[in-house]
Amino acid sequence: MTGPSARPVFPFLHIDVDAAAADEASALLFELGALGVEERDASTLVKGAAADTTTLVASFGDRAAADLALAAIDESLNPRIEEIVGDEWRDEWKKHFKPFALCDDVVVRPPWEAYEGPHVPHVLELEPGRAFGTGLHETTSLVATILAKRRAEVSGHPLLDVGCGSGILAIVGLVFGAKSARAIDNDPDVIPVAKENAERNGLSDKLTADTTSVEAIHELYPVVVANIEADVLIRLAPALLRVTASGGLLVLSGILVPQADRVRAAFPSLTLEEGPVKGEWTALAFRKK
Repeated sequence: MTGPSARPVFPFLHIDVDAAAADEASALLFELGALGVEERDASTLVKGAAADTTTLVASFGDRAAADLALAAIDESLNPRIEEIVGDEWRDEWKKHFKPFALCDDVVVRPPWEAYEGPHVPHVLELEPGRAFGTGLHETTSLVATILAKRRAEVSGHPLLDVGCGSGILAIVGLVFGAKSARAIDNDPDVIPVAKENAERNGLSDKLTADTTSVEAIHELYPVVVANIEADVLIRLAPALLRVTASGGLLVLSGILVPQADRVRAAFPSLTLEEGPVKGEWTALAFRKK
């Protein structure tokens, strides 16, 4: 049934892959049109998950897009589509989202799970809602680790998070001392999620979130982070370069290792200061002269 009162339906494509092939399969899902991909394995699933198997869950804009991707996936990967109706998406996440270490000084936990591990300086409470970007993926962890190492230059400065999702990187920047954080995303559904997560962590007075495109931003930021796909980073290169203040730090992630040279070439005027690798992914930390 459809109509003004119908609840929205969100399609998710699940596939099961060898853990060692998870990053390559994740990149394939993005190529097939996924809006976001989350990994679920023995460390994040309920007990009983196979240690050598990873389930990838890809979000698509509509059922037609999900069906096209499904048709392109080999049957050996057990592809299947799950439709989540309305806010049932929130309940579905509760089955899979457990506390985890984002970087050395930050643990992320959902509201329904207490953290009982070793002491860390920052335990963040994160509700994924309808936003991808819980921090489970290597690309988010890479950026958080860079910000942790560079907290002295993050501290006291405004930060821009491009493609913010749940707002996790903007929030990490704030706990490392950023004066303020602006989180932007072209998906209007994730903006309330980012704001709610800032409030959960007592940071709502320092974080703003909206759907403004980076091309439309005129302010300059000493710290800019963007965890998106490599092709999008390349397309947005002129705007990302423009909004980064002189002497500022630009951190890019969402980049498969073989894509790094192509992304780096899109920012020829910047100095690459580090390019850490985690699994099949890398992040690039640039300095603007």
